[in-house]
Amino acid sequence: MNLYLSAGLLILAVGLIGPLRRRVMVRPVFNAMRRSLPPISQTEREALEAGKPWWDAELFTGQPDWRKLHALPAPSLSPQEQAFLDGPVQTLCAMLDDWNITHRRRDLPPEVWHYIREQRFCGIIIPKHYGGLEFSEFAHSQIVMKIASRSTSAAVTVMVPNSLGPAKLLLAYGTEAQKNHYLPRLAQGLELPAFALTSPVAGSDAASMTDTGVVCYAPFGAEPRVLGIRLNWEKRYITLGPVATVLGLAFKLYDPEHLLGERDEIGITLALIPTDTPGVSIGRRHFPLDSGFQNGPNWGKDVFIPLDWVIGGQSQCGNGWKMLMQCLATGRAISLPALSVGAAKSVSRFCGAYARVRRQFGVPLGAFEGIEEVLARMAGTTYLTDAARQVTCAALDAGEKPAVISAILKYHLTESMRKTVNDGMDILGGAGICLGPNNFLGRVYQVVPVAITVEGANILTRSLMIFGQGSVRCHPFVQAEMQALDNPDSNRGLIEFDRVLRRHTAFLLGNLLRGIYYGFGGCYFSRAPGDRHTRRYYRRINRLSTAFALSADFALLALGGGLKRKERISARLGDVLSYLYLCCCALKHFEDQGSPPAALPLLDWACQHSLHRAQQSLLASFWLFPTRIPTLLLRSLLFPFGKPYAPPADRLCGQLAQLLMTDNPGRDDLTAGIFLSPSANDPSGRIEHAFKAVIAAEAAESAVKHAQKQGRLARGYPDEALLATALNAGIIDAEQAERLRAANAARANAIKVDDFDPADLALTPR
Repeated sequence: MNLYLSAGLLILAVGLIGPLRRRVMVRPVFNAMRRSLPPISQTEREALEAGKPWWDAELFTGQPDWRKLHALPAPSLSPQEQAFLDGPVQTLCAMLDDWNITHRRRDLPPEVWHYIREQRFCGIIIPKHYGGLEFSEFAHSQIVMKIASRSTSAAVTVMVPNSLGPAKLLLAYGTEAQKNHYLPRLAQGLELPAFALTSPVAGSDAASMTDTGVVCYAPFGAEPRVLGIRLNWEKRYITLGPVATVLGLAFKLYDPEHLLGERDEIGITLALIPTDTPGVSIGRRHFPLDSGFQNGPNWGKDVFIPLDWVIGGQSQCGNGWKMLMQCLATGRAISLPALSVGAAKSVSRFCGAYARVRRQFGVPLGAFEGIEEVLARMAGTTYLTDAARQVTCAALDAGEKPAVISAILKYHLTESMRKTVNDGMDILGGAGICLGPNNFLGRVYQVVPVAITVEGANILTRSLMIFGQGSVRCHPFVQAEMQALDNPDSNRGLIEFDRVLRRHTAFLLGNLLRGIYYGFGGCYFSRAPGDRHTRRYYRRINRLSTAFALSADFALLALGGGLKRKERISARLGDVLSYLYLCCCALKHFEDQGSPPAALPLLDWACQHSLHRAQQSLLASFWLFPTRIPTLLLRSLLFPFGKPYAPPADRLCGQLAQLLMTDNPGRDDLTAGIFLSPSANDPSGRIEHAFKAVIAAEAAESAVKHAQKQGRLARGYPDEALLATALNAGIIDAEQAERLRAANAARANAIKVDDFDPADLALTPR
């Protein structure tokens, strides 16, 4: 017994005495981790350090501080922003004919281009003193969302100058001279910008671009000798490139003559180049999935530019990748999520109406349980993604720059849009696949992959970026440990590593104990906000956040630097983080709206779906860990009684389907912010018009059906002859008969599909 006591006291002494502990216990760990830490390139480092953690960091703790989320103000529009949405944005949407844009012109009409310039749609983010609108990020998102509900080609045209483009880069990094020259011209539409990043051999791996610039002296204008850069590049997939007047260019800068300093290779650099500069070539257009927005290649051969064309001037040479990553940290959270939610809202609203109007076997499509399930998924997904969009915009307006959350929104909202559009296609069937002026869904279906591929391909975003960046930037201790390991002074690094490691160990043990408690005792007594309906969801997030934080530490411990190459594990852990964030947004959005009882089914579906998907992703990640026995032990401790969270309850299907198929405030709230045409001849307006007409005739239709069941009327479709008989028999009155006639006409108009003369489609034999 004395031997065991002595050994315990010795271990305790070693642990408590700092220098001894570091020499005996910490130094071997420090040296082993230092050797195994994979080298981090400068571009990787700058990508990891882009933006800053926000609520994602709370989810990594295992104990989210809900006060931090609830302290965030609800998103709102200023009177000026609301007036712009009700005025110029509404007018622009009414001007857009997507069939004309995509299948006739392959471009926006001249009057639309003029209106976009005149109303300063390209200056949404530019401050007023430069002539811009200086709107909030939420207003920016609302504008793109509304336009996207009408035409993706127009939405892309508007969103690019306000997302990753010269304006955002100039505002963050430009010199005063550059801002004063370009920002007023960009705001007024006198300049059309494009940003050239992607090259043929370097897409997502932008650091491998082969586009180069060499510092040198050359004649420029009237000056015989100007310090500048000789550029050679080839770019493709550049949105607005074919019509741009000024090109933002990313390239690798070299200084072989050391005209700027001692380095030969300076690094990725960004410059603004007027497209009429000698040597600049604008290529022909790409044709991205039959879309009408301008997109195409460009290149330059021996293009000389003065050094002050570099964004930010000479001091920013070599900082281009950092500049891009910082701007992407916010840009990805606004434009593509807004476009995705705009599409999801319009598809949900109009497909719900179509399911009420279209009849099969004598009943509306939406009366079938299979269709109900699809409609419920569309409604719930739309609510969830819109909640994430709005809460994240509120965070951006509060000054947050959440790079990891930006990646979550880009991936999950574009993927959710894809699923919602596919669901809509399943409901429309043949009416969805026959393209034409009356098809409100076919064009959206075609263009969905565009959003999937840009601003970071989705496969890369999910498998590498979300958890890969999050585990470093959002974890309470990992980044500090990496900095200590990377310290060139090994003694100082060891001391710092020891300090952080002790805190990390206590953090890990705390999560382990809490995870075991939640696993065996449930999360019923965990501290959580909310009311009797929402508190249970907060508690479930607490439990899964603890399990996620513990599993993330386990993955980092088991795999170390090798986790970088385990993309399937990274993807699943990234999914856990993502779905927990989406669930938090749903709860915050519900409370921001005043906790309306009508939205409870939507909230239930969104939370149950998110928590179930987070649980499934976490359990799936366990099977991929290389250490089998510890992994099984971890799973047994965290989920000893199996899977606690089921997918959305079946009872919600009918409720959410009815929300989309009846005229109610919940339907309007869910789809708020999209363009609704008042015209019965508009592609979407005709569906909405028929929906209203069919609902108005419901009572008359019920009276006719009841009479048919009683044998007082012949069975069959309520055509004119049947209506006349019903009217004469007193089953319906004249007003009801007129409503049925109007409903029949509107239904026929809503379900018709387009057909064409073969000559119009250029199908005649050659």
